[in-house]
Amino acid sequence: MTRRLPDIAGQLLESARRLRDAVNKLKFSAPVTHVYNPLDYAWEPFELYVRRYATTPKRVVFLGMNPGPFGMVQTGIPFGEVTAVSSWLRLSAAVGRPPVEHPRRPVTGFACSRSEISGRRLWGLFASRFDHPRDFFAHHMVMNYCPLAFLENTGRNRTPDKLPARQRLALFRACDEHLLSIVTALRPQWVIGIGDFAFQRARQSFSGKEEPRLGQILHPSPASPLANRGWAEIAIRQLAELGVWERAYKTSRDPDASSPDCC
Repeated sequence: MTRRLPDIAGQLLESARRLRDAVNKLKFSAPVTHVYNPLDYAWEPFELYVRRYATTPKRVVFLGMNPGPFGMVQTGIPFGEVTAVSSWLRLSAAVGRPPVEHPRRPVTGFACSRSEISGRRLWGLFASRFDHPRDFFAHHMVMNYCPLAFLENTGRNRTPDKLPARQRLALFRACDEHLLSIVTALRPQWVIGIGDFAFQRARQSFSGKEEPRLGQILHPSPASPLANRGWAEIAIRQLAELGVWERAYKTSRDPDASSPDCC
């Protein structure tokens, strides 16, 4: 009798549905005025991403914090800078709109003309190191810890760690459960936090457990002066020091370049 392989993508999508429904029930107070949940209005591209690239166990899961305004907010893909998603990941699908949209942060989906620099740097690094997405996704996956983007009245982004304690704890409870489901489905040896927030949440979730091993790389945000001074080389060095990647490698393209063609 042929043993039926587990439907890893199906497990991840079911967990994402539970997360989506759980966080939709939460309430957030000022200074947050608008909450976007791409797992609602951009489910179609997210599902396509998971079904195409998350069908097998992974050695490494890269974990981001939450959607950026010109990345996952627009495309439904973690760190989903539009050009990277459409040109390198070769993904495109219909994107709706949040029920209540901030006038300064419209969702235009794959028609968004602004670049998410963090996503351009992250996917640009992967594109420069791996010839084809299938080579990257054979052993890696990129996911986010929190699915929600929080906006203040001015349109300014507010990160999850800045929420009031009670709201933060309720949100983290749902996100922790989802992270555990991700690891159960993908069975990675490593979870790499992209930035300190994601690393700390992973450390909290897996405290006392032998697997997975945890590591951290610098977040590629342009708000970080260090990230603006050769983020890709810093990330490669950090991954090499952890033993996740080999250091003997030189990128053929610069993921920090201003041109969106870097992906």
